Amino acid sequence: MDFRSLHFSLDLVAGSGLVLSPEQKATLQTSLVILKRHYKFTRVVFWGKILGIKADYYIAQGIGHDEISDKKTLYSLNCMEWNLLPPATKTMIDETSVIKGCFLGDPSHDYEHIETRKDEEGHEAQEEEITVKIKEEQRLAAAISLIDKEAAVVPRGAYIKTPHGHVHTNRSFEGLSVSEAGKLSSYFHFAEPVHLKQKSLLEKADLDPSIDFMDSLENDIPKGSWSLQFEKCSSVLVLRSLLWCGLTFYHIPMTPQHGYIYMGTGLKNIDLPFML
Repeated sequence: MDFRSLHFSLDLVAGSGLVLSPEQKATLQTSLVILKRHYKFTRVVFWGKILGIKADYYIAQGIGHDEISDKKTLYSLNCMEWNLLPPATKTMIDETSVIKGCFLGDPSHDYEHIETRKDEEGHEAQEEEITVKIKEEQRLAAAISLIDKEAAVVPRGAYIKTPHGHVHTNRSFEGLSVSEAGKLSSYFHFAEPVHLKQKSLLEKADLDPSIDFMDSLENDIPKGSWSLQFEKCSSVLVLRSLLWCGLTFYHIPMTPQHGYIYMGTGLKNIDLPFML
């Protein structure tokens, strides 16, 4: 959510229980302006909040010259002081996937994990137990990266891809029609495509490469991992992820107003296939 319209946007997703106190809203709108100037971002969005046992993490993202690839993530424990998170690598995501339970709320906390590795030197392979330490800051970066990849949502046409490969906001986007807004195929994952690259040339024939460059939500597995409904007298379309509970997207049809926010534990609902 763009921090400039935070008050307005949060009211539209309040039906999911996603709220901030008036003090938190006021502090965020001030600190994020300073953040944008300090790091010279093109724009700043308030990503959401990950709940911790001792403290909560408030997350913001700064956008550079590309809306997808040039993005930096920052966190704060008090909505005022912000710290950069390290980029989430595949190794980091794999290592943090073994950690269970809620976040503690202490970025310097060390999780200890015992790994069994094989030492193949010599004639006989020997197994060796190694204690691996993982900081909660790394776990936080990995969780945000996964949520962005699997649950960040934008309406079709809201962003365009230039011939140079850069992704920018589509200034001519005027919103989806009411009928289009009710279709899951009208929404894309706001991340690098995975399934699109696997499609044949015949399947891509009807696609517009300038706007259809991301994966559609209708191809998500398992089917039924999204809850789509109209609220506020059918004036607002709300999408909720059942895979990452706490991720809510809104769009006002026939207007460019849209956004998403995450407020949850940062844990994936791995039981969803058995719940559908």
